[in-house]
Amino acid sequence: MRLRIKRFETEQLMKERRSEEFEALEEVFDKPTLMTIYGMINKGVIKELHGVVNSGKESRIYLGRAPDGTDLAVKIYLTGTSDFSKGMLQYILGDPRFTHVKQDRRSLIRLWASKEFRNLEEAYRAGVRVPKPVHVKDNVLVMEFIGSGGVSAPLLREVRLKSPRRFFDQLLDDLRKLCRKANLVHADLSEYNIMVYDDKPVIFDMSQSVSLEHPMSKKFLERDLQNLRWYFRRYRVKIPKTDQLLESVTSGAS
Repeated sequence: MRLRIKRFETEQLMKERRSEEFEALEEVFDKPTLMTIYGMINKGVIKELHGVVNSGKESRIYLGRAPDGTDLAVKIYLTGTSDFSKGMLQYILGDPRFTHVKQDRRSLIRLWASKEFRNLEEAYRAGVRVPKPVHVKDNVLVMEFIGSGGVSAPLLREVRLKSPRRFFDQLLDDLRKLCRKANLVHADLSEYNIMVYDDKPVIFDMSQSVSLEHPMSKKFLERDLQNLRWYFRRYRVKIPKTDQLLESVTSGAS
């Protein structure tokens, strides 16, 4: 009798797990998203799609493979996340690169994906260490995979840095390039969206990044710099004050 109960409980648990997994898959791979991915496969952008390597409220990132076998990061923005779409507008409205913005949820999410692709393009051209953008369509963004053997590089918050001062200086140099050459502010920079690869920083998650012409760009940049100051305090690294960092990053910016 106990064996039957145990077996029944196990079967029910497996059903619940399968149901949860199905709901999670359904949340990501709705019909329009599947059609977008099929289109990318037909165009030779990606050949295979594997498991999740990162997951958040607004998106899932999957390990993909290019036709030549190169690892790719395939970021799929969730079209059913209403709270997420509400928070986008403060990073879109006021950015002169984006006008006549449609504010229905699906249109906003498509714009959000294309915005990240454009931000990555501009940052990459400026010499900032970011994942190289490959392709974007609707709510699916394909970019360079940062890591090796299908394993993502660790986040800054997961690593004990050997040379924190050098790492901070590299980050500051990237922020200068981002600001002065790409004319951008990350707008959400912290130890959660900086990877450590080959002992160097790689900045990612740039969908919210804004042009310097955005009315909130200075405030966003100050917040980014303050976040870095707070984080590097744990290493007892002597970091200039936020206003000094702001001057260092923006001096000469267009």
